[in-house]
Order: sequence, then C-alpha cells, then structure tokens
Amino acid sequence: MIAAPEHWVFGYGSLMWRPGFKFLQSCAARLEGFHRSLCVRSHIYRGTAEVPGAVMALRRGGACDGVAFEVADEVWPGTLDYLRKRELVTNVYIERQLPVQLIGHDKDVEAITYVVDEDHDQFLGEMTREEILVLVRQGVGQAGRCDDYVRNTAAELRSLGLSDPYVDEIIDSL
Repeated sequence: MIAAPEHWVFGYGSLMWRPGFKFLQSCAARLEGFHRSLCVRSHIYRGTAEVPGAVMALRRGGACDGVAFEVADEVWPGTLDYLRKRELVTNVYIERQLPVQLIGHDKDVEAITYVVDEDHDQFLGEMTREEILVLVRQGVGQAGRCDDYVRNTAAELRSLGLSDPYVDEIIDSL
C-alpha cells in the first residue's frame, strides 16, 4: 500500500498563531539556512501606504524556529490556495519548499514556506533597530497593530519553549 503524500507548512510569524487553515498536527520546527527578520514594509495587513508597518520574512543565513503544520491530503489544494492568497498578495514573498526539522522528533520534512524577495520594492533592506521600531510602533492595517503582531509572535515562540533573540530585542524596545 502506498502512503498518502505528506503536506507540511512552516510558519514563522502570524502563521504560527493564526494559521487560518485546518491541520492534522502542529509542532515546533527549525528551518536551517534562513532567519526571521522584520524586513518587509507592510501597507495592507499591518500598515497603510501612508503609515506603513513592518512584518517578518525569512532571509538567508542562520536558522529560524517556528511551527510546522501537517495538512491532510484531501484539504491540501484548498489550503495551498488560501496560503497563496494570504502570503502572495503583493508578491513580496517567494513560495519555497524547504526541509524543516521537527523539534522533539527524529524527523525532517519538506514544508511550504515563504521567503522574502529582496528585489521587491517592499523589501526594507538593512535598517537600524530604531528605524524598524518606528515602523512597528506606527503600523496599523487590515489585520491589526504591528506591535501586537510582533508580541503575538514572541508569545507563540515562548509557548513552544522557543525564543528568538532578534524578536525579544524588538519587544524589549517597544
């Protein structure tokens, strides 16, 4: 008997605490080769064109802890459609299938995740912590306040027994 294919999604920001899709299981996971960064100018979900916020993306280098969600085969097409509408609304993210390690399990899986397109005009590039904090403090968009987004991400990491020094530094400075 051939096993059904596994479908996994890796979340590192709001997908961790507000996935918006049905899943079979979720667990802490690590993605090697990328790190979490507030490097995307948000003018829809966490800001406006006039008063932008900043949201997280994956950038090359380091590692990123987050959440891996296993999605059932029968709902995978709808889940992927939902994710594409949510994450690719302005095409600042590139959809990738990358290996993630399930923390606490002796297993690696291939997961859909979204990394930043550094050539996109929403990519913020290298910014000082103070410049990022201005965007985080001011941003309010369709999905709510930018500072709440960062706090919720930190809280979800803590609930999983994880932390991210970069996120913690931003939280401590708010």
